[in-house]
Amino acid sequence: MEVNIFQVDAFTKEPFGGNPAGVITNSKGISSDQMQKIANEMNLSETAFVRQLDDCYFKIRYFTPLCEVDLCGHATIAAVHTLANKGYIKPIEKGGKIANIETGVGPLRVEIQFENYSPVNIIMEQDTPRSRGAVDELNELLECFGLKTDDLGIGEKEALPEIISTGLPDIMLPIARKKSLMDMKVDFCRLKELSSRLGVTGVHAFYYDDEQKTAYARNFGPAVGIDEEAATGTANGALIYYLRKNGFLSADSLVVNQGESLNRPSTINCYIKEKDGHYSVKVGGSAVIVLEGIIKF
Repeated sequence: MEVNIFQVDAFTKEPFGGNPAGVITNSKGISSDQMQKIANEMNLSETAFVRQLDDCYFKIRYFTPLCEVDLCGHATIAAVHTLANKGYIKPIEKGGKIANIETGVGPLRVEIQFENYSPVNIIMEQDTPRSRGAVDELNELLECFGLKTDDLGIGEKEALPEIISTGLPDIMLPIARKKSLMDMKVDFCRLKELSSRLGVTGVHAFYYDDEQKTAYARNFGPAVGIDEEAATGTANGALIYYLRKNGFLSADSLVVNQGESLNRPSTINCYIKEKDGHYSVKVGGSAVIVLEGIIKF
C-alpha cells in the first residue's frame, strides 16, 4: 500500500519552527495498527490520519509514537492547512471557509483564512473547557521539575496548579519567573508515572507577563511518549481558560510563545468568549509544509 504523507510545521510561518506533525490526507483502508506503526516510523509528537467524509467534512485520528490520543491541536492545524493547500478543501481568493472535523472528543469547527488562494491562518474550536480542580500531589509535582513552592505564581500573585481540559487534560503549572521556567530540570521518569496516575496527558508550565499580555510556555507529556513539545493547541486553549476564569486575564485573546527551549519558536493565538458563565475557546496559527512524499507499507 502507498499513501501520500506530509510533514508540516504548525504554529509558525517559517520552516523548522513550530511543532512538526505528520499528516496523511487519505487514511481510507489503513488499519489502527498500521496507523500506530506509521506514527512510530515518523517519530513526531503526533501524526494525523485524515479521512474525507464530504466536502469540508473530515474525520481525523491522532497517534503519538506510543498511542492514539483523542485530539491534538497542532496536528489539527497542520492537517487542515495541508488539506487547504493541496486542494482537498477548495481554496478561495480571500476570506474564510469552515471545515467540520470529527475527532475523538466529538465534532469541532475549524476556520481557514485565505489570501491569494493560499491558507494563511487556521483557527480551531476547542472542546468545552473543564476544570478537574487543584493538584493534591503538589510537592510531588514540584519535585518532578526541581521547583519549590515559592517558584509558583503569576507575578506577585498566588497561583496554584490546576488540571484543565479543552480536549486533553493537562496540568497548568504557573511559574513566577521566566528564568525559572527555562531553567527547569525535568525528571521525565517520575513525571511519566505521576501523569499516568493522575490521568493527565502532561504538564503545561508557563510564565505570564501581565504587562505584555503574553505567555511563555513549555509542555511535557512523557506519559504519551512526548518529553517536550514545541507548540501545543489544546494545552494553550486550557491556559487561556485558566487565566481568564481565575482572574488573571480580562482580555479575550492571548499570545503564547512556546518552543524557545527547543530552538523551534512557535506562536499560538488563543481566543476565549464567555456568555452566562459558559466559556468557548479557540486556538489558531499558521503552518508550513516542509516535506511531502509517499510512504509504502
